[in-house]
Amino acid sequence: MPWHRARLVVNLVNGSTIFGVVVARAGGARLAKGPQGLLTATGYRPAVPVAPAFTVGNVIIVNRRHPQPLSAATFAHEARHATQYAWCGGLLMLPLYFIAVGVSWALCGNIGAWNPFERQSGLADGGYPQRPLRPALARALSVPRPIARRSPAASPGSPPAPGPGGPAESTASPSR
Repeated sequence: MPWHRARLVVNLVNGSTIFGVVVARAGGARLAKGPQGLLTATGYRPAVPVAPAFTVGNVIIVNRRHPQPLSAATFAHEARHATQYAWCGGLLMLPLYFIAVGVSWALCGNIGAWNPFERQSGLADGGYPQRPLRPALARALSVPRPIARRSPAASPGSPPAPGPGGPAESTASPSR
């Protein structure tokens, strides 16, 4: 069985696709069959979320403010989210996703750049930028690297001298 059919069955059984249909219909979207066992819901009216599209189960919901159709890259990004719903057990993905949104925002000020769900789905495909950690956080997490010690007689190209617990003091048996 191709993976997209297994994903379709899993997301039906775990309830996420049914919930996606409810969300799409409540937002005034029109449903249509799409490729890979996915449904597309176009014309979603609520202002939230602001993204051009979002996925719930096997339903890709497209915001009415977004020009149709979705690009192939955006569609592939959203299809990967449908797979994540299957792996996360369905609606359990929603709190996990929103926790990841909060962590990503705390790390860099962007909801997607450090969100593992968005990173696994392809940041660029979903329209998310790559962002570095916030400067204060990057400084706090940086660990100074130890400087290798050299013996006074060592030449510039020789390896560092063994320190305490080095080969002379080792209790390990030699490998042969």
